[in-house]
Amino acid sequence: MAQKKAHEVDGFLARPAQTGTVVLIYGPDKGLVSERGAKYAKLTGLPLDDPFAVLRIEADEIDKDPARLMDEARTISMFGGDRLIWIKNASAQKNLAEAVKALISEPAQDTYILIEAGDLKKGAGLRSNVENGSTAMALPCYADDARGIDGLIDDVLQANNLQISNDARLFLRMSLGGDRLATRGELDKLCLYARGQQRIEIEDVRQSVGDVAALSQDEVIDAILIGDLSKFNTAFDRVVNTGTHPFLLLNSAMRQFSQLQIMRYNMETGNVPAGLVVNSAKPPIFFARKKLVETALGLWSVAAINRVTDRLQRTVLESRQNAALSTAIIRQTFIALTVEAIRNKQRR
Repeated sequence: MAQKKAHEVDGFLARPAQTGTVVLIYGPDKGLVSERGAKYAKLTGLPLDDPFAVLRIEADEIDKDPARLMDEARTISMFGGDRLIWIKNASAQKNLAEAVKALISEPAQDTYILIEAGDLKKGAGLRSNVENGSTAMALPCYADDARGIDGLIDDVLQANNLQISNDARLFLRMSLGGDRLATRGELDKLCLYARGQQRIEIEDVRQSVGDVAALSQDEVIDAILIGDLSKFNTAFDRVVNTGTHPFLLLNSAMRQFSQLQIMRYNMETGNVPAGLVVNSAKPPIFFARKKLVETALGLWSVAAINRVTDRLQRTVLESRQNAALSTAIIRQTFIALTVEAIRNKQRR
């Protein structure tokens, strides 16, 4: 079978390209398909900006005129040398699949054939014809797993002469994935943010990568839990300025205090230390928040959390009844809870 497994694709793309071989790069990760397509095209050694050496063509054009593929493959370059036919956006086009099958059976020795396709199911015409061809290779592209993300992180950071701490790498890995182009874009943004540094730390990742509004929401609740009024004001304003409705913060606060309530109850009834409770929490506490949650557990008793839960529920009702003042109402409640945490801290 002329195919590689997902983890074998990068190894294949590390070798020189061969003329006469039809290479199909396909999968649900369009960004990764595009990136690997460009990598294979570069392996040909041809000047990719030369229209006489490289023909870029849409798959639908071949599907409408399937004989064109064979004609183009047999065409001799105006100035001699090899040519690359680069077919984009292939899918389940039947005529394209048949044209590719014919070309595989009669390969053009001076021509590279590169096809970029979407997520082709097993048994799809184009995929089957390539997988069964003696002069063809099918390369699947699926969303990056942890190993793939780590490899990409290393590549991008090395190119920018940057190092990264273990905690920052773990947080970065959890923030990435999905489409390869989106992942690379986030990494490029991180490297730009960290320009002038030698080492990327977790705070750099928090500030640069992913959804700033979502990170700010976490910061709001964390500031309330440990009584950091300055950090609360900054994070709350940031959330409001992004257009996120503060009502979402109420939901987040109720979830966080509910989890804190369960952990604190286990501490009080089972005489279990905070560290052990945090490490065994369900759902798990993200590693970067464990120390903060341990601190919060020392500030809030079960009785205090019960009062907080009641107040949050009242705030939900009040903010709905007075929609025009909802932001002010929610902010007032959060400030009161932050101040309570400060007082609890002072009593310790």
